[in-house]
Amino acid sequence: MAVTDRRPTGPLRIALRAPILLYRTGLGILAGHRLLYIAHQGRRTGLRRETVAEVVGYDPGRREVVVVAAWGRNPDWYQNLRAAPALEVRLGAHRWVRPEQRFPGGAETSRILLAYRDRHPRAWKHIAPILGFPTEPTDPRWPAVAESVHAVAFRPRDDAGADPAD
Repeated sequence: MAVTDRRPTGPLRIALRAPILLYRTGLGILAGHRLLYIAHQGRRTGLRRETVAEVVGYDPGRREVVVVAAWGRNPDWYQNLRAAPALEVRLGAHRWVRPEQRFPGGAETSRILLAYRDRHPRAWKHIAPILGFPTEPTDPRWPAVAESVHAVAFRPRDDAGADPAD
């Protein structure tokens, strides 16, 4: 069982939620393009919820950013996004209200994770085993893991040109 199969609690939960404060205080630019703030609606309560996830894929040409749900087998924030689209996302200094979102399939998620591994090899080497990912794509478990990963891609809406919140 990977460490991330359970929801984080205690000091780990506090540490993982700390970047939300950066975004709330207008300092999200300090996170650059590595962390994505996601505001979403609770599927049961209807209340606004917030999370921050590490960016695993960013295409500035398409203005698309991809994150994966790494903590818990089926995290609440991911389930909430499946039930209703994100209210807003913030990437560095950019803010997209009601962004377009999609859920990449296993093959695309695999390509995204391989590209992340190539861009950040030292981080991948240490993080992959903790998260339950094989360190090498030649590992026979790789396709099954990639298929089980919950990925979400966001991009600004293209309603009448540029997004007014961007």
